[in-house]
Parts: sequence; structure tokens; C-alpha cells
Amino acid sequence: MKFTAACSLAFVASASAFAPSNQGARSTQLNALKDDVAKVGAAALAGAVAFSAAAPAQAITKQELNQLSYLQVKGTGLANRCPEVIGEDTITPKSGSKLVDMCIEPKAWAVEEEIGKGGKTEKKFVNSKVMTRQTYTLDGIEGVLTTDGGKIVFTEQEGIDYAPTTVQLPGGERVPFLFTVKDLKAVGTGGAFKPGFQMGGDFNVPSYRTGLFLDPKGRGGTTGYDMAVALPGLQSGEEGDDELFKENNKVFEVTQGRIEMEVNKVNAEESDIGGVFVATQLGDTDMGSKVPKKILTKGIFYARVD
Repeated sequence: MKFTAACSLAFVASASAFAPSNQGARSTQLNALKDDVAKVGAAALAGAVAFSAAAPAQAITKQELNQLSYLQVKGTGLANRCPEVIGEDTITPKSGSKLVDMCIEPKAWAVEEEIGKGGKTEKKFVNSKVMTRQTYTLDGIEGVLTTDGGKIVFTEQEGIDYAPTTVQLPGGERVPFLFTVKDLKAVGTGGAFKPGFQMGGDFNVPSYRTGLFLDPKGRGGTTGYDMAVALPGLQSGEEGDDELFKENNKVFEVTQGRIEMEVNKVNAEESDIGGVFVATQLGDTDMGSKVPKKILTKGIFYARVD
């Protein structure tokens, strides 16, 4: 797809380092990421929308997918693909309308890394390879459409809106993250869906692991040991305990991400819209013990106005 050709677009926009020395500082800096996320998303979307509006040769529409049986889809990878839309019409949502069957399919991933050059280091997004099998696409998402000042506002309510995903950097390091758009509130640039229409907003990113997860030493957020039982001398609450404090005190952190979307195809007859997106969010913190990496994701989306 021509989308892949655009993977070399500006994975740019440096961000301030966030390496907290304590839990309070970490929370403050994670919240401060919101503004930086908005800047990165806007910059990357400017390149992403340059993709050709022509449907690729292997495109498959929602109507064609609906004609396939379970056995015809099984093992083909089609279940991990979003339908394509053909047409350049205009759809003006009516009062009480919803966006349903929303599908968000990543096509490219990048991870922010410190790159050393000429004795200096700077943060840049590095293209990465997805290691997760074909289960990383979000599907069945729906939410209400409202208007605010003549602009469309989409509020996500339910659906398969999260997918644990792992990507690998060129050096071999693997970065897990929870790809999601939970509680997304996206504000549009106009009152009708048409080619060129843009919308974007913030969403919540739950912890990659839940409170019932136990690490290799049996420590967890809501269950398990409260210390590494093999190292009691380092966890006496006295001097020396600081080194293992974050490992022992598991937290369920909810961070924030941002997504920018642009519609480039609209089929008024079928009430379908499609386009491209750029999203950025934080990766796994290992329940508070690690500084998360920033993940940039680009791909396509589909939705139907109901």
C-alpha cells in the first residue's frame, strides 16, 4: 500500500525526557506529556494525509467482507484488516447519530529513542517491527456523534477498543504497549464527513498489566507478595530499600494518548467513511517500575454513520 511508502515521513518532534526519580514526579511528568503528544500527532498527520486517495488493488469493502463466511475468513488475516471505502461523497450526521463498526488498523510503528550523533544525543522516532500476530487491530468500536459550535464531536463508548501489542526496535529490544482509544473524545473540523475532514482528541491508556498480574518473584498489585522473598535484607524499610521500591510497589497507571484522524473516502449510499490516522501514546511501565517509551502508530480507519 502507498501507506507503507509514507512510513518514512517525519517521525519527528523531539520530546522532553521523562526520567522521574520518584513516583510523584513520574505522575506529574506523565500528565505533562499531553501537550507534547498533541504536537507530535499533528506533525505526523500532516505527512500521513499525503497518502493517495485511490483504493489499493487488494482493497476489500465492508459489503464484500459481510459476504464471507467464517471459514472463508479463518486463517487469511482478513479479520485483522479494516474495510476500505470507495467514494468521495458527503455525509452530514443527524441528531442522535452514532459512529458504529469503527475499525482502526495500524500499518506502521515507531518508538522514541535517544540517538547519539556527533557527541550529542537527541530523541527521535525509530521505525520498529510489529512482533504481535494478527490481533492488533481495534474493531467494533462505537460511540455517539454530537455537535459543538457546528463541529462534529465523537465520544467513544464501547467495542474492542484495546489490543496488547509488542514492537521490536532495530537493535532487538522489544517494547510492549496497550494499543487503545478508550474514552476517546475527538473533535472535528466541520459539521459534515467529507474528504479532508479531520478530527482528533485525547484518550486514556490503561496499564498494560492488571492488578492480578504476578511478576517472576510473585509480586503483584492486588495479590501476591509485597517484596522479593529471596532478598529480605534489601527490603527492611531502612537504607537500601529505595533500589527495589518501585519493583515492590506495583501501581496501575492510566496515562494519556492522542489520535488525529483524517477522512479521505466517503460513501453516502452505504454511510461509510474511511481515512488515515496517527496516534501516539506511552508504552508499558511494568506497573510503575520502568520509564515508559513513547509509541507512534500510523494506519487506516473505517467507520459507519448510523
